Amino acid sequence: MNGHGLLKGKKGVIFGALNDSSIAWKIAEAVHREGGQFILTNAPVAQRLGGLEELATKTGASIVWADATSDEDLTKLFTEAKTLYGGIDFIVHSIGMGLNVRKNRPYDDLNYEWYKKSLDISAISLHRTIHWANETGALKDGGSVVALSYIGAQRTFSKYSEMGDAKALLESIVRSYGYRLGKRKIRVNTISQSPTMTTAGSGIAGFDAMFKFAERIAPLGNADAESCADYTVSLLSDLTRMVTMQTLFHDGGFSTMGISDELIADLAEVYS
Repeated sequence: MNGHGLLKGKKGVIFGALNDSSIAWKIAEAVHREGGQFILTNAPVAQRLGGLEELATKTGASIVWADATSDEDLTKLFTEAKTLYGGIDFIVHSIGMGLNVRKNRPYDDLNYEWYKKSLDISAISLHRTIHWANETGALKDGGSVVALSYIGAQRTFSKYSEMGDAKALLESIVRSYGYRLGKRKIRVNTISQSPTMTTAGSGIAGFDAMFKFAERIAPLGNADAESCADYTVSLLSDLTRMVTMQTLFHDGGFSTMGISDELIADLAEVYS
């Protein structure tokens, strides 16, 4: 796809790119295509897991390693962003980690220290991010903040476990901060994305089944990472300047469906 200059002159920070299967990676490529400039950031531990330098070279981005649960790291990140750009127009928050999910602890027998860590990484980090972007004076009026969510915030998917709680908290933070930042014409939204084949998704037990289930129900099928990146660009652009405090479903229609002919046929075959 050719760019249209939708983000020309805009500068920001993109959290969470790990490798080329990451949604944040695709978002960075799309933002670059549309003329935006940005800092790439991830937790320092990701230095040995991903290939962020490759993405930075490809997009002309800087890298600032920062743990999104660390006030000190976030202060340093946004201070550097302000120094580099004079201020930022957008933030993309694509961060999530369910420790109990990864360690196969059932929801009714959670390790509560892991649970608190999951909430901190996956949701409270958004609050910290916005706070320190404001506190350092980096976040400019008229900007846009976009976080990645999942319909597990509204519906129960048994294997999604504690991450459903984390995404519910994330979406609540979006509404609460969206109200407060609206006075400065800053928008805050979440994109509730289809199950997507990423490194993070593969860590959820039963993810393949969740993916296939959604694919059979959604009229358009599951939305892939590239289309999510394009949708994110629209929310970072001035075209959506009056959209805020929303959970926007980017899932091929899954969120509005009950059951599909394809799933009925599958069930009929299974139970015949």
